This record gives sequence, structure tokens and C-alpha cells, in this order.
Amino acid sequence: MGLVAGTDHLDRGVHGRTDTRGLVASRRPENPYGWLWLGFGLSGALSQLAGSYSAYALVVEPNSLPAPLTVSRVLGMGWVMAFMLLPYLLLLFPTGRLPSRRWRSVAWTVLAAGAVLLIIGLFIPGKSDMGPFENPLGVGGVVGEAIVFIEDAVVFVLFIAIVLSALSLVFRYRRAGGIERQQIKWFAYAGILFGGSLVFSAILGEDLPGVWDDLFETLTFAPLYVAVGVAILKYRLYDIDLLINRTLVYGSLTATLALVYVGSIVVLQGAFRALTGQESQLAVVASTLAIAALFNPLRRRVQAFVDRRFYRRKYDARKTLEAFSTKLRDETDLDALNDDLVGVVSDTMQPAHVSLWLRPDPPPRGSETQE
Repeated sequence: MGLVAGTDHLDRGVHGRTDTRGLVASRRPENPYGWLWLGFGLSGALSQLAGSYSAYALVVEPNSLPAPLTVSRVLGMGWVMAFMLLPYLLLLFPTGRLPSRRWRSVAWTVLAAGAVLLIIGLFIPGKSDMGPFENPLGVGGVVGEAIVFIEDAVVFVLFIAIVLSALSLVFRYRRAGGIERQQIKWFAYAGILFGGSLVFSAILGEDLPGVWDDLFETLTFAPLYVAVGVAILKYRLYDIDLLINRTLVYGSLTATLALVYVGSIVVLQGAFRALTGQESQLAVVASTLAIAALFNPLRRRVQAFVDRRFYRRKYDARKTLEAFSTKLRDETDLDALNDDLVGVVSDTMQPAHVSLWLRPDPPPRGSETQE
């Protein structure tokens, strides 16, 4: 089945990494979301167990375990469970409830399609997904062809459901309040990192050598689990704005400096070839020094651009506070200072209403005694 090759990276990622999911389930047992993640991890573990079971029973210790082909096939359906639970992980985040009643049709469609895929998946003819052997439960002939056709249709329906479930987060975000928005930001941030890692894996076309592949998988999946844990447990939710800001700044800065570095080397090497007829290491040295000199000025410019473009309200508030601090040093009129302070609070905090009350100075102690 072609889909399994695409989910191998996913299976290895969910296998054996249940610490954060178990923490969410234990701390928020009333929220089904943590239990969904545990089921997702268990599904991946069963899929991994299928390959190990068949390899041990057929190669390492032949005939040591009962029905290796059949058991491997049944356990291998864990990938179907993971595939079916994935839309729910998107639909029910972070409250454990659907965004609205309109999404019930998507939830029921996923449940029905997953049930059909679980049943017919056992009887798909041809090579098993867990090893180079025929599926012992496979059905041939016209019935087998019909099963394959139904499987392709159901998988397509589930892919559409996953896309719709991802879109549900957009609708939920638009209707959410402050805390729930921060929760969705954490999830979206980790999802972007996860998607970027999948794109990198697809471009690479093969696994990294040895321990580097395990390290890459850990760095790929760990942010997703950490983000879910932070969002559900509501721990340091507002740090996500700083993470997003720093990612935008230093990601853009790194890309810009890399382009400058490569471009300067190409230009300088071309100049050296034109002048001396050969390349020179001075081009690399000069490019490195240029990057070191450009780092801080360019970082400030990128930071200012990101603040203006993506954090306009906070950027304007900071500028307003800086201007007020400068004016505060020179202002001597108390009434004018009161008006300025009220204006600054209105511009930065944007409250429904604002007023300033100054406590009157207490009378001197001696005056009370004289009276």
C-alpha cells in the first residue's frame, strides 16, 4: 500500500514518545484530547510491533511465534488507527470539543471511513506492508480489485477530512478569545516546524546516517508534543509570541546573511580570477568579515521590520511609551502631564474607559496637633 511508505516517518515519530501525552491525560483527564494522543501513539507502536513480530518469527527464530503473517497483518492495521485519529487531533484541539455543530459531519465521516478502512484493510491482496510476503488474508479476483478501489476512495476521503480539520483551526482561531488563541498559536507553530521537517525529508529523499536520523526525528516530533502539553496545561502560553517573533527575525536574518555570504564570495572570486587568473582565500575571509560587520545592524533592521509588519500594535505601543518617557523628563505642567498619561494609556492598553485619580497629599502632622 503506497500510503504506508508515506506514514513510516510518522509511525517512527509516534512510537515510544508518550511522556507529554500521558502528562496531559493525567493532569486533564476530563479533556479527551490527551487520551486521543495516547491512542495515536499506541497505534504507531502497534504498527511498529507488526514488523518486529514478523521479522522475529520468520527470520530470527523461525516458528517461535504463532501465525506470524496473520498477526503481523492485524497489528499492522495500527497505521489505519493513527490515520483515523489524526483529523480528531485537529478538530478537537484544544478544548476536546468540536468548533461547532457544523463540524459533526466531518467527525462522523472520519469515523465511518476509518471503520471501513479497518475492515477492508485486512483483506487487501498482494504484498504485505510489513514485509516481503503475501497478505495471508488477501482476497483475489474481482472482489480483491473492488477492495483496492474502495480502499483508495476511503483514503482520499480521509485526506480531505484532514485538510478540513486543519481548516477548522483557522475558524476556531477567528472566534476564540485570548487564551484559546495562544493555545492555537502554540499548535500552529509546532505544526509549521513539523511540516518543514517533512518537506526537508522529502527533498533529502533518504534517511540521515545513523544517530543523526534519530536526532532529526526527535527534533521533528518533540516540539509538537511540547506545544500540545504547553497549550493544554496552559503553562507559559504567552511565550509563543516571543518564539514566533524570534523565529521570524533570526530565520530571515540567517537567510539574508547566507545569500550575502554566498553572493559576496562569488563576486569576489570572480574579481580575483579577472585580476590574477586564480581564486583566492581572501574572498572567504572578506565575506566572513562582512557578515560579522553586518550582523547587528541587519538584525536591528529585520527586527524593526518584523515588529512593524506583524506586531504593529505592540510596535506602536512601544514607540508611544518611548515618546512619553522622553517628554516626561521635560514636562513641568502637572495638568498637561495628566492628559498625556491618560492618552498614553488609551493608545497602548486601549481600555473601554480610563480616568486618572491622584491621591491628595496628607496634611502635615503638626497641623493636626495645632487644631
